[in-house]
Amino acid sequence: MLITPAYAQAAAGGDANSMLMSLLPFALIFVIMYFLILRPQQKKVRDHADLVKNIRRGDTVVTSGGLVGKVTKVVDDDQIEFEISDGVRVRQMRQMIQGVRAKGEPAKADAKDETAAS
Repeated sequence: MLITPAYAQAAAGGDANSMLMSLLPFALIFVIMYFLILRPQQKKVRDHADLVKNIRRGDTVVTSGGLVGKVTKVVDDDQIEFEISDGVRVRQMRQMIQGVRAKGEPAKADAKDETAAS
């Protein structure tokens, strides 16, 4: 009637190639977001977990609240105790440690090896 048959046939046919091309920008945005945002965030979380796991007595640590102190005791897998001033000891969750400034004394087994070598 008002629409010619050629125009109606062209509008009804969906091309698979054009659908793929319309979804390509969304896939490209996802890939860019993965490499610019998600992947570095996962690396940062892994590095922090390694840092927290390797805290030992004698390390100088900085908490997320800004306190700086020396680790005096590793209580368990979740807590450490550190000294922020002479005689002032604080217990802190390991996950709240922001960084390690200076590494502490070696493990006891290493200390025995050094005395035996002397």
